[in-house]
Amino acid sequence: MPPRRRRPHPQGYAGRRWIACRLRVPGRRRGPLLQPGRFTELFFLDEATAFAAGHRPCALCRRDDYNRFVSVWRELYPGTPGADAIDSRLHAERVEAATGAARIHQARLERLPDGAFVLRDGKPWLVRTGELLRWTAAGYAERSRRSASGEVGLVTPPSIVAILGAGWKSELPFVHPSAD
Repeated sequence: MPPRRRRPHPQGYAGRRWIACRLRVPGRRRGPLLQPGRFTELFFLDEATAFAAGHRPCALCRRDDYNRFVSVWRELYPGTPGADAIDSRLHAERVEAATGAARIHQARLERLPDGAFVLRDGKPWLVRTGELLRWTAAGYAERSRRSASGEVGLVTPPSIVAILGAGWKSELPFVHPSAD
């Protein structure tokens, strides 16, 4: 019997398991991209961008980061262990159920930890220390002082924001060098 293939969602995704992998994994050779019936490899500027998109660390190629992520998750959300529960919650936070469109949450800017992404004038900005950094595909292009307070559109799923607020540390560089 041939393997069952998932039908792609009209918005372009086939599943709820959105993970962030390493670009290079010793002993693994990447095959051709965008193969029907296979997972879609996406490439992010940095880990902060992957988190903003609602991806969590891979349990295979980033095992230590995955274990740390799950450990913090269990402290924040007792009774929801494991990748399936995490992926279900993240999926609900990043995608509107009725339309499949990206969800934008509301949050108070002054309460957001470093690493969260917000929308300002329709563009994504990274919250970092006392400023906001405008994201582009090539790197962070512009800096702006972080205003003292106010409601903003939150791009990063709230559960990941909570993990960032708990002091997330990764083996990977968290932000692209252009942020410095």
